[in-house]
Amino acid sequence: MKKLQIALAVALISLCAQFQTKAQNVQLFYDTGRECMTSTFEMFRPDGGGSTYFFVDFDYSPKVIGGYMEFAREFNFWQNSKVNWLSVHVEYNGGLSNKMSFNNAFLGGLTYSGHSADFTKTWSLSAMYKVIPGTVDAMGKKQIHNFQITGVWGIQFAKGWCTFSGFADFWREHRPWQGTEFIFITEPQFWVNMNKIKGWDNVNLSIGGELELSANFVDKGFHAMPAVGAKWTF
Repeated sequence: MKKLQIALAVALISLCAQFQTKAQNVQLFYDTGRECMTSTFEMFRPDGGGSTYFFVDFDYSPKVIGGYMEFAREFNFWQNSKVNWLSVHVEYNGGLSNKMSFNNAFLGGLTYSGHSADFTKTWSLSAMYKVIPGTVDAMGKKQIHNFQITGVWGIQFAKGWCTFSGFADFWREHRPWQGTEFIFITEPQFWVNMNKIKGWDNVNLSIGGELELSANFVDKGFHAMPAVGAKWTF
């Protein structure tokens, strides 16, 4: 399964290279909490039937090198206006490193999405059934059936100079080694868009960072880890 995850990541990166939309970007962060570099390759592509989204994260440090990926597809089937719609959502996520691996997870549910008329504000809320194969509780009983709620947002303001975006995930996953079963993570990002500088129209560089707030994500308890970085959109 680890080889499959790596193969999927390579295949998705190759596939994304064929797309020519402004919804692709590469991000590079210095994570002050983990004291490591993190790169993110992200793609969002809408089409007549819905949208496709994925990202691949890689962490680089002297002790740990690893990656994590999510791939999601939404199928639009109901729209009550030009700016709000309901979709069927399917998703896969998983990851690995030289120290550990994230459990593979398969999700399915519904997403309600919307945006402002000028697309400067976008949002979505997903409620999903989540299958995590091989998960057991403290008694050794299989607990593969779980749930996840995800919110995503994006806001452009200050005449396009600034972008505030991010996501929040809350899900159940039994972790006997931590004595926990509920996990929360949010990563709000703030960017200053350099293409608003006069004469820099084609410089799709953004400078900013993110703040990871999590509970029981990697380690038990609450953690706040800021990161500074840059993003190139193409």
